[in-house]
Amino acid sequence: MKKRVVLAFSGGLDTTYCVKYLADELGYDVHTLTVNTGGFSPAELEAIARHATALGVASHNTVDETQTYYDKVIRFLIYGNVLKNGTYPLSVSAERISQALAVARHAKSISADAVAHGSTGAGNDQVRFDMVFNILLPEVEILTPVRDKKLSREAEVAYLKAKGVVMNFEKAQYSINKGLWGTSVGGKETLGSLGMLPEEAWPTQVTKSGSENVVLAFEQGELKKVNERLFEHPVDAILHLQTIAGPYGIGRDIHVGDTIIGIKGRVGFEAAAPVLIIKAHHALEKHVLTKWQLSWKDQLAQFYGNWLHEGQYLDPVMRNIEAFLTSMQKQVTGVVHLQLHPYRYQVQGIESPYDLMSAKFGKYGEMNLGWTGEDVKGFTRIFGNQVSIYHQVTGEAGGKSNE
Repeated sequence: MKKRVVLAFSGGLDTTYCVKYLADELGYDVHTLTVNTGGFSPAELEAIARHATALGVASHNTVDETQTYYDKVIRFLIYGNVLKNGTYPLSVSAERISQALAVARHAKSISADAVAHGSTGAGNDQVRFDMVFNILLPEVEILTPVRDKKLSREAEVAYLKAKGVVMNFEKAQYSINKGLWGTSVGGKETLGSLGMLPEEAWPTQVTKSGSENVVLAFEQGELKKVNERLFEHPVDAILHLQTIAGPYGIGRDIHVGDTIIGIKGRVGFEAAAPVLIIKAHHALEKHVLTKWQLSWKDQLAQFYGNWLHEGQYLDPVMRNIEAFLTSMQKQVTGVVHLQLHPYRYQVQGIESPYDLMSAKFGKYGEMNLGWTGEDVKGFTRIFGNQVSIYHQVTGEAGGKSNE
Protein backbone atom coordinates (compact mmCIF):
# COMPACT_ATOMS: atom_id res chain seq x y z
CA MET A 1 0.00 0.00 0.00
CA LYS A 2 1.11 3.52 -0.73
CA LYS A 3 1.91 5.81 2.15
CA ARG A 4 -0.69 8.48 2.90
CA VAL A 5 -0.03 12.18 3.30
CA VAL A 6 -2.50 14.87 4.35
CA LEU A 7 -1.84 18.17 2.58
CA ALA A 8 -3.20 21.51 3.77
CA PHE A 9 -4.69 22.62 0.46
CA SER A 10 -5.71 26.12 -0.65
CA GLY A 11 -5.74 25.35 -4.37
CA GLY A 12 -3.05 27.93 -5.12
CA LEU A 13 0.23 27.45 -6.95
CA ASP A 14 2.29 26.14 -4.02
CA THR A 15 -0.21 23.55 -2.80
CA THR A 16 -1.00 22.49 -6.37
CA TYR A 17 2.71 21.85 -6.89
CA CYS A 18 2.79 19.84 -3.66
CA VAL A 19 -0.01 17.53 -4.86
CA LYS A 20 1.80 16.56 -8.06
CA TYR A 21 5.26 16.32 -6.50
CA LEU A 22 4.13 14.24 -3.52
CA ALA A 23 2.15 11.86 -5.73
CA ASP A 24 4.35 11.59 -8.82
CA GLU A 25 7.84 11.99 -7.40
CA LEU A 26 7.48 10.58 -3.88
CA GLY A 27 4.71 8.07 -4.55
CA TYR A 28 2.25 9.14 -1.84
CA ASP A 29 -1.53 8.89 -1.85
CA VAL A 30 -2.33 12.57 -1.35
CA HIS A 31 -5.35 13.45 0.79
CA THR A 32 -6.07 17.17 0.54
CA LEU A 33 -7.85 19.15 3.23
CA THR A 34 -9.18 22.68 2.88
CA VAL A 35 -9.84 24.37 6.22
CA ASN A 36 -12.32 27.22 6.07
CA THR A 37 -11.82 29.80 8.83
CA GLY A 38 -14.32 32.24 7.41
CA GLY A 39 -12.47 33.27 4.27
CA PHE A 40 -14.00 31.09 1.55
CA SER A 41 -17.40 31.39 -0.10
CA PRO A 42 -19.33 28.21 -1.01
CA ALA A 43 -18.49 28.79 -4.69
CA GLU A 44 -14.77 29.11 -3.89
CA LEU A 45 -14.81 25.91 -1.85
CA GLU A 46 -16.51 24.06 -4.70
CA ALA A 47 -13.89 25.34 -7.16
CA ILE A 48 -11.06 24.20 -4.88
CA ALA A 49 -12.64 20.74 -4.57
CA ARG A 50 -12.95 20.44 -8.37
CA HIS A 51 -9.33 21.48 -8.76
CA ALA A 52 -8.16 18.87 -6.24
CA THR A 53 -10.15 16.16 -8.00
CA ALA A 54 -8.69 17.16 -11.37
CA LEU A 55 -5.21 16.81 -9.89
CA GLY A 56 -5.97 13.20 -9.05
CA VAL A 57 -5.88 13.30 -5.25
CA ALA A 58 -6.83 10.19 -3.30
CA SER A 59 -9.44 12.19 -1.38
CA HIS A 60 -10.43 15.78 -0.78
CA ASN A 61 -12.26 17.11 2.26
CA THR A 62 -13.41 20.53 3.40
CA VAL A 63 -13.93 21.37 7.06
CA ASP A 64 -15.58 24.53 8.37
CA GLU A 65 -13.63 25.62 11.43
CA THR A 66 -15.11 29.12 11.64
CA GLN A 67 -17.03 28.70 14.90
CA THR A 68 -14.26 26.63 16.46
CA TYR A 69 -11.79 29.31 15.38
CA TYR A 70 -13.85 31.88 17.26
CA ASP A 71 -14.46 29.70 20.34
CA LYS A 72 -10.85 28.56 20.72
CA VAL A 73 -8.92 31.64 19.58
CA ILE A 74 -10.73 34.82 18.55
CA ARG A 75 -12.76 35.32 21.71
CA PHE A 76 -9.56 35.44 23.75
CA LEU A 77 -8.11 38.01 21.36
CA ILE A 78 -11.23 40.10 22.06
CA TYR A 79 -11.05 39.52 25.82
CA GLY A 80 -7.42 40.68 25.68
CA ASN A 81 -8.00 43.58 23.23
CA VAL A 82 -5.08 42.12 21.30
CA LEU A 83 -3.59 44.35 18.61
CA LYS A 84 0.00 43.38 17.86
CA ASN A 85 2.24 46.43 18.03
CA GLY A 86 -0.93 48.37 18.80
CA THR A 87 -2.08 47.88 15.22
CA TYR A 88 -2.67 44.37 13.90
CA PRO A 89 -5.52 42.08 15.10
CA LEU A 90 -3.56 38.89 14.22
CA SER A 91 -5.78 38.25 11.21
CA VAL A 92 -3.60 35.60 9.54
CA SER A 93 -1.41 34.28 12.34
CA ALA A 94 -4.41 33.27 14.46
CA GLU A 95 -6.18 31.40 11.66
CA ARG A 96 -3.07 29.46 10.66
CA ILE A 97 -3.07 27.84 14.09
CA SER A 98 -6.70 26.75 13.65
CA GLN A 99 -5.90 25.37 10.21
CA ALA A 100 -2.89 23.42 11.45
CA LEU A 101 -4.92 21.92 14.30
CA ALA A 102 -7.60 20.77 11.84
CA VAL A 103 -5.01 19.20 9.54
CA ALA A 104 -3.46 17.34 12.49
CA ARG A 105 -6.87 15.97 13.53
CA HIS A 106 -7.58 14.79 9.98
CA ALA A 107 -4.16 13.15 9.72
CA LYS A 108 -4.86 11.21 12.91
CA SER A 109 -8.32 10.18 11.70
CA ILE A 110 -6.95 8.49 8.57
CA SER A 111 -3.71 7.25 10.19
CA ALA A 112 -1.60 9.27 7.77
CA ASP A 113 2.11 8.57 7.44
CA ALA A 114 2.92 12.21 6.71
CA VAL A 115 1.52 15.73 6.66
CA ALA A 116 2.47 18.47 4.23
CA HIS A 117 2.05 22.19 3.66
CA GLY A 118 3.05 24.56 0.91
CA SER A 119 4.88 27.16 2.97
CA THR A 120 8.10 28.64 1.67
CA GLY A 121 11.17 29.20 3.83
CA ALA A 122 10.67 32.95 4.05
CA GLY A 123 7.73 33.51 6.38
CA ASN A 124 6.00 32.73 9.66
CA ASP A 125 3.54 30.10 8.46
CA GLN A 126 6.17 27.38 8.11
CA VAL A 127 6.94 27.66 11.82
CA ARG A 128 3.28 27.68 12.85
CA PHE A 129 2.41 24.56 10.86
CA ASP A 130 5.59 22.70 11.83
CA MET A 131 5.16 23.56 15.51
CA VAL A 132 1.64 22.14 15.71
CA PHE A 133 2.55 19.04 13.70
CA ASN A 134 5.69 18.33 15.74
CA ILE A 135 3.73 18.50 18.99
CA LEU A 136 0.54 16.67 17.99
CA LEU A 137 2.00 14.25 15.44
CA PRO A 138 5.50 13.45 16.72
CA GLU A 139 5.71 10.16 14.77
CA VAL A 140 4.46 11.64 11.48
CA GLU A 141 6.82 13.02 8.87
CA ILE A 142 6.42 16.65 7.75
CA LEU A 143 6.88 17.20 4.01
CA THR A 144 7.45 20.69 2.61
CA PRO A 145 8.58 20.42 -1.03
CA VAL A 146 8.44 24.13 -1.88
CA ARG A 147 10.58 25.06 1.12
CA ASP A 148 12.99 22.14 0.89
CA LYS A 149 13.64 22.51 -2.84
CA LYS A 150 13.90 26.32 -2.60
CA LEU A 151 11.63 26.64 -5.61
CA SER A 152 10.92 29.82 -7.50
CA ARG A 153 7.44 30.54 -8.77
CA GLU A 154 8.72 30.09 -12.32
CA ALA A 155 10.08 26.61 -11.51
CA GLU A 156 6.75 25.53 -10.03
CA VAL A 157 4.83 26.78 -13.06
CA ALA A 158 7.17 25.00 -15.47
CA TYR A 159 6.84 21.73 -13.54
CA LEU A 160 3.04 21.86 -13.47
CA LYS A 161 2.74 22.76 -17.13
CA ALA A 162 4.97 19.79 -17.98
CA LYS A 163 2.55 17.63 -15.97
CA GLY A 164 -0.38 18.93 -18.00
CA VAL A 165 -1.96 20.83 -15.11
CA VAL A 166 -4.49 23.43 -16.20
CA MET A 167 -5.01 26.40 -13.87
CA ASN A 168 -4.56 30.15 -13.77
CA PHE A 169 -0.79 30.63 -13.61
CA GLU A 170 -0.97 34.42 -13.75
CA LYS A 171 0.29 35.90 -10.52
CA ALA A 172 -2.14 38.35 -9.00
CA GLN A 173 -0.71 41.82 -8.49
CA TYR A 174 -1.69 41.60 -4.81
CA SER A 175 -1.65 38.62 -2.47
CA ILE A 176 -4.87 38.49 -0.48
CA ASN A 177 -5.71 36.20 2.43
CA LYS A 178 -9.24 36.53 3.79
CA GLY A 179 -10.56 35.15 7.06
CA LEU A 180 -13.14 35.85 9.73
CA TRP A 181 -10.76 38.07 11.71
CA GLY A 182 -9.54 40.23 8.81
CA THR A 183 -7.91 40.19 5.41
CA SER A 184 -4.20 40.62 4.70
CA VAL A 185 -3.01 42.36 1.53
CA GLY A 186 0.55 42.16 0.23
CA GLY A 187 2.02 43.81 -2.84
CA LYS A 188 5.06 45.63 -4.17
CA GLU A 189 4.26 48.56 -1.88
CA THR A 190 4.70 46.40 1.23
CA LEU A 191 8.00 44.80 0.21
CA GLY A 192 9.99 47.84 1.33
CA SER A 193 9.81 50.24 4.25
CA LEU A 194 8.05 53.02 2.32
CA GLY A 195 4.84 52.77 0.40
CA MET A 196 1.07 52.60 0.89
CA LEU A 197 -1.32 50.31 -0.90
CA PRO A 198 -3.39 52.11 -3.55
CA GLU A 199 -7.16 52.28 -3.28
CA GLU A 200 -7.73 49.56 -5.88
CA ALA A 201 -5.61 47.07 -3.90
CA TRP A 202 -8.06 46.89 -1.00
CA PRO A 203 -10.58 44.04 -1.38
CA THR A 204 -13.38 46.12 0.15
CA GLN A 205 -13.87 49.39 -1.66
CA VAL A 206 -15.14 52.53 0.07
CA THR A 207 -18.74 53.00 -1.04
CA LYS A 208 -20.28 54.73 2.00
CA SER A 209 -20.16 58.43 2.83
CA GLY A 210 -21.47 60.54 5.66
CA SER A 211 -21.76 59.01 9.12
CA GLU A 212 -23.64 56.16 10.73
CA ASN A 213 -24.28 55.28 14.37
CA VAL A 214 -23.74 51.70 15.51
CA VAL A 215 -24.46 50.18 18.92
CA LEU A 216 -22.59 47.03 19.97
CA ALA A 217 -23.98 45.01 22.89
CA PHE A 218 -21.61 42.79 24.86
CA GLU A 219 -22.50 40.09 27.37
CA GLN A 220 -19.64 38.90 29.56
CA GLY A 221 -17.17 40.11 26.93
CA GLU A 222 -18.85 38.55 23.89
CA LEU A 223 -20.58 40.49 21.12
CA LYS A 224 -24.26 39.52 21.14
CA LYS A 225 -26.08 42.33 19.34
CA VAL A 226 -25.35 44.85 16.59
CA ASN A 227 -27.84 47.70 16.87
CA GLU A 228 -31.10 45.91 17.69
CA ARG A 229 -30.24 42.65 15.97
CA LEU A 230 -29.55 39.69 18.25
CA PHE A 231 -27.24 36.93 16.97
CA GLU A 232 -27.16 33.28 17.93
CA HIS A 233 -23.36 33.12 17.73
CA PRO A 234 -20.73 35.91 17.82
CA VAL A 235 -19.41 34.75 14.43
CA ASP A 236 -22.65 35.94 12.84
CA ALA A 237 -22.39 39.27 14.66
CA ILE A 238 -18.81 39.75 13.41
CA LEU A 239 -19.82 39.03 9.80
CA HIS A 240 -22.78 41.40 10.04
CA LEU A 241 -20.71 44.22 11.52
CA GLN A 242 -18.16 43.74 8.73
CA THR A 243 -20.86 44.38 6.11
CA ILE A 244 -21.76 47.64 7.87
CA ALA A 245 -18.27 49.00 8.57
CA GLY A 246 -16.19 47.57 5.73
CA PRO A 247 -17.55 49.92 3.05
CA TYR A 248 -16.37 52.90 5.15
CA GLY A 249 -12.74 51.78 4.77
CA ILE A 250 -12.42 51.43 8.54
CA GLY A 251 -9.73 49.08 9.86
CA ARG A 252 -7.23 49.55 7.04
CA ASP A 253 -3.58 49.82 8.00
CA ILE A 254 -0.05 48.58 7.41
CA HIS A 255 1.42 46.27 10.03
CA VAL A 256 5.17 46.34 10.60
CA GLY A 257 6.40 43.50 12.76
CA ASP A 258 9.13 41.08 13.69
CA THR A 259 8.77 37.67 12.12
CA ILE A 260 9.40 34.49 14.08
CA ILE A 261 12.54 33.85 12.05
CA GLY A 262 14.01 37.23 12.96
CA ILE A 263 13.39 39.58 10.03
CA LYS A 264 11.13 42.61 9.75
CA GLY A 265 8.09 42.52 7.53
CA ARG A 266 5.27 44.78 6.32
CA VAL A 267 1.77 43.74 5.27
CA GLY A 268 -1.42 45.60 4.63
CA PHE A 269 -4.68 44.52 6.21
CA GLU A 270 -8.32 45.49 6.42
CA ALA A 271 -10.27 44.44 9.50
CA ALA A 272 -13.22 46.74 10.08
CA ALA A 273 -15.20 44.47 12.39
CA PRO A 274 -12.21 43.21 14.43
CA VAL A 275 -10.88 46.73 15.06
CA LEU A 276 -14.29 48.11 16.06
CA ILE A 277 -15.03 45.14 18.32
CA ILE A 278 -11.67 45.36 20.08
CA LYS A 279 -11.89 49.12 20.57
CA ALA A 280 -15.50 48.96 21.76
CA HIS A 281 -14.72 46.08 24.12
CA HIS A 282 -11.72 47.97 25.50
CA ALA A 283 -13.84 51.09 26.06
CA LEU A 284 -16.39 49.04 28.01
CA GLU A 285 -13.67 47.38 30.10
CA LYS A 286 -12.20 50.75 31.07
CA HIS A 287 -15.52 51.53 32.74
CA VAL A 288 -16.24 48.23 34.46
CA LEU A 289 -12.83 46.89 35.54
CA THR A 290 -10.56 48.24 38.26
CA LYS A 291 -7.20 49.79 37.42
CA TRP A 292 -5.23 46.71 38.54
CA GLN A 293 -7.52 44.36 36.65
CA LEU A 294 -6.84 46.44 33.54
CA SER A 295 -3.11 46.63 34.22
CA TRP A 296 -2.53 42.91 34.70
CA LYS A 297 -4.89 41.96 31.90
CA ASP A 298 -3.01 44.20 29.47
CA GLN A 299 0.31 42.58 30.35
CA LEU A 300 -0.91 39.01 30.05
CA ALA A 301 -2.91 39.74 26.89
CA GLN A 302 0.12 41.22 25.18
CA PHE A 303 2.10 38.07 25.95
CA TYR A 304 -0.81 35.90 24.79
CA GLY A 305 -1.01 37.70 21.44
CA ASN A 306 2.75 37.54 20.83
CA TRP A 307 2.99 33.86 21.80
CA LEU A 308 0.01 32.99 19.58
CA HIS A 309 1.56 34.94 16.70
CA GLU A 310 4.73 32.88 17.08
CA GLY A 311 2.86 29.58 16.84
CA GLN A 312 2.97 28.67 20.55
CA TYR A 313 -0.78 28.13 20.95
CA LEU A 314 -0.27 24.66 22.49
CA ASP A 315 1.93 25.94 25.33
CA PRO A 316 -0.08 25.15 28.52
CA VAL A 317 0.50 28.68 29.78
CA MET A 318 -1.92 29.79 27.04
CA ARG A 319 -4.75 27.86 28.74
CA ASN A 320 -3.83 29.53 32.04
CA ILE A 321 -3.99 32.98 30.46
CA GLU A 322 -7.28 32.14 28.74
CA ALA A 323 -8.73 31.21 32.13
CA PHE A 324 -7.51 34.52 33.56
CA LEU A 325 -8.93 36.52 30.66
CA THR A 326 -12.26 34.70 30.92
CA SER A 327 -12.50 35.41 34.66
CA MET A 328 -12.14 39.12 33.88
CA GLN A 329 -15.23 39.16 31.65
CA LYS A 330 -17.93 38.56 34.28
CA GLN A 331 -18.87 42.25 34.46
CA VAL A 332 -17.97 43.18 30.88
CA THR A 333 -21.61 43.57 29.94
CA GLY A 334 -23.18 46.63 28.35
CA VAL A 335 -23.54 48.58 25.14
CA VAL A 336 -20.99 50.71 23.34
CA HIS A 337 -22.01 53.54 21.02
CA LEU A 338 -19.87 54.12 17.92
CA GLN A 339 -20.06 56.59 15.05
CA LEU A 340 -18.65 55.50 11.71
CA HIS A 341 -17.18 57.81 9.07
CA PRO A 342 -15.16 57.14 5.90
CA TYR A 343 -11.73 55.82 7.04
CA ARG A 344 -12.36 56.52 10.73
CA TYR A 345 -14.65 55.97 13.72
CA GLN A 346 -15.39 57.44 17.15
CA VAL A 347 -16.25 55.68 20.39
CA GLN A 348 -18.97 57.89 21.86
CA GLY A 349 -19.46 56.14 25.17
CA ILE A 350 -20.91 53.15 27.00
CA GLU A 351 -23.88 52.10 29.11
CA SER A 352 -23.50 49.30 31.64
CA PRO A 353 -25.07 48.22 34.94
CA TYR A 354 -21.50 47.61 36.13
CA ASP A 355 -20.16 51.06 35.25
CA LEU A 356 -17.72 52.13 37.99
CA MET A 357 -18.11 55.72 36.86
CA SER A 358 -21.58 55.81 38.40
CA ALA A 359 -22.57 59.34 39.48
CA LYS A 360 -23.77 58.11 42.87
CA PHE A 361 -20.12 57.79 43.94
CA GLY A 362 -19.15 61.27 42.78
CA LYS A 363 -18.30 63.20 39.64
CA TYR A 364 -14.67 63.45 38.60
CA GLY A 365 -13.41 67.03 38.75
CA GLU A 366 -16.60 68.34 40.38
CA MET A 367 -17.63 66.72 43.66
CA ASN A 368 -17.22 63.60 45.74
CA LEU A 369 -19.77 61.73 47.80
CA GLY A 370 -17.64 59.02 49.41
CA TRP A 371 -15.07 61.02 51.42
CA THR A 372 -14.27 64.41 52.88
CA GLY A 373 -11.47 66.84 52.23
CA GLU A 374 -9.97 65.91 55.60
CA ASP A 375 -9.94 62.25 54.52
CA VAL A 376 -7.89 63.19 51.46
CA LYS A 377 -5.43 65.24 53.52
CA GLY A 378 -4.68 62.27 55.78
CA PHE A 379 -4.56 59.80 52.90
CA THR A 380 -2.11 61.99 50.96
CA ARG A 381 0.23 62.32 53.95
CA ILE A 382 0.31 58.56 54.51
CA PHE A 383 0.45 57.70 50.81
CA GLY A 384 3.59 59.80 50.33
CA ASN A 385 5.18 59.09 53.71
CA GLN A 386 8.01 56.79 52.64
CA VAL A 387 9.08 59.02 49.75
CA SER A 388 9.00 62.01 52.13
CA ILE A 389 11.29 60.16 54.56
CA TYR A 390 13.66 59.25 51.70
CA HIS A 391 14.04 62.87 50.62
CA GLN A 392 14.59 64.08 54.20
CA VAL A 393 17.28 61.46 54.81
CA THR A 394 19.12 61.91 51.50
CA GLY A 395 18.71 65.64 51.14
CA GLU A 396 17.31 65.21 47.64
CA ALA A 397 14.25 67.37 48.24
CA GLY A 398 13.09 69.05 45.08
CA GLY A 399 14.62 66.31 42.96
CA LYS A 400 18.20 67.60 43.38
CA SER A 401 20.90 65.26 44.54
CA ASN A 402 23.49 66.39 47.08
CA GLU A 403 26.42 65.37 44.85
